Amino acid sequence: MKHLIVFAHPNEDSYNRAILNSAVQSLKAEGHEVTVRDLYALKFQPVLTPEDTAAMRAGQTPEDILTEQKYLTEADAVTFIYPIWWTGLPAILKGYVDRVFAYGYAYAYGETGIDKLLTGKKGFIINTHGTPSEIYDQIGMTAGMKITSDTGIFDFVGIESVGHLFFGSIGQIGEAELKANLQQVEQTVKRYFRVNEL
Repeated sequence: MKHLIVFAHPNEDSYNRAILNSAVQSLKAEGHEVTVRDLYALKFQPVLTPEDTAAMRAGQTPEDILTEQKYLTEADAVTFIYPIWWTGLPAILKGYVDRVFAYGYAYAYGETGIDKLLTGKKGFIINTHGTPSEIYDQIGMTAGMKITSDTGIFDFVGIESVGHLFFGSIGQIGEAELKANLQQVEQTVKRYFRVNEL
């Protein structure tokens, strides 16, 4: 099965990179064909410009958007891995969604409402944040972020969200807990993405 990972963290030695490596290893061990789109390494241009919009309306989607849409089209499953910044997506990933999950490609308006054009795919998200998870849980932030991304992005275009991992207190917890988080990533990926279940 083909699994697309969209990764958004600017630092090569980040904990998000360790999470990415754990996810890739686990998926490959399960027999998946894995493609990683590292948005910072690609220097992905995140701003949806008037020129982009005009080109897409004219049926001439810009090449960089077409490239990412091709990877997404071919994937059976897609995972986003990114840090929570200001309770949301890093700008480069938000721009990826703005430009790649475009009208006419990922969704459209039909006679009965929204036509979800990416149905048949499974989605998974892994996030890190510095705030303790208990605080985000108590104030409703965790639930809010899940609704924004799992429902507002994935479900809106027909991608079935199978799970969402949040790792809080990053930068404050010790080595043992960091390693335990990576083990959770490996176990969760294997549970959600067994090839014979996709």
